[in-house]
Amino acid sequence: MEVSLYQVDAFTGELFAGNPAAVCPLEDWLPTHLMQSIAQENNLSETAFFVPEEGVPGSYALRWFTPTTEVDLCGHATLASAYVVFEFLDSTRDEVHFESRSGPLNVRRKHQLLVMDFPSEVPESSVPRPAELAALGAEPRAALNASYWLTVFDTESEVRALNPDMRTLATLDKPVIATAPGDSVDFVSRFFGPGWGVDEDPVTGSAHCILTPYWAKRLDKRILSARQVSSRGGELRCELSGDRVLLAGRARLFMTGRILLPD
Repeated sequence: MEVSLYQVDAFTGELFAGNPAAVCPLEDWLPTHLMQSIAQENNLSETAFFVPEEGVPGSYALRWFTPTTEVDLCGHATLASAYVVFEFLDSTRDEVHFESRSGPLNVRRKHQLLVMDFPSEVPESSVPRPAELAALGAEPRAALNASYWLTVFDTESEVRALNPDMRTLATLDKPVIATAPGDSVDFVSRFFGPGWGVDEDPVTGSAHCILTPYWAKRLDKRILSARQVSSRGGELRCELSGDRVLLAGRARLFMTGRILLPD
């Protein structure tokens, strides 16, 4: 049995930047353990699998796997999946619909950008700060709770200089975002998820579902420019739209291939 594989650099227009995701279009679901094994073998932060929704053109069921676990939401692999649909599976379409564990997700093609419509999540500030956050190596001015821990610093240079103790961060119940005002963009961030098998994610779309409402309120702006300052780096345009977040970025194909599975 053969499965198509596309590797796409998301949230960038250049090769070897942004966040690489593997995308595997399927006709029918593979067993979950087999999809997890493929993700482990790919050893990227995310591998996405999708199957067509019967009788609904342009609609797919979508799932995401890190090397160690299935996750509820992944932005860059959704962007990469939409890119594969637009470029290889249905080039006449300008919008694609995904059904996921986080509900419906739409992606539309707008000039050179792909725009994702995701749920927003406002972080809570009145929560105890886990002691393990000290493993970031610097003291944040604030720590807020959402699907991920959100830690806030004063400057971009502080976020860039973080050198976390990944073993300690892996004991937390969820990954950690570090963010600060940007020097040339509205805000910057980094994302650490060692407990999910991803020490540092290059560019994290789902983190911006939390970052966007936080910075929109703090800066009193609905449309924001963002940069994730990992070693690869990536750029996003973020827009708060009611209880949704519109995340826009580019994508670039790195390679295509075939996965050979036993019959």
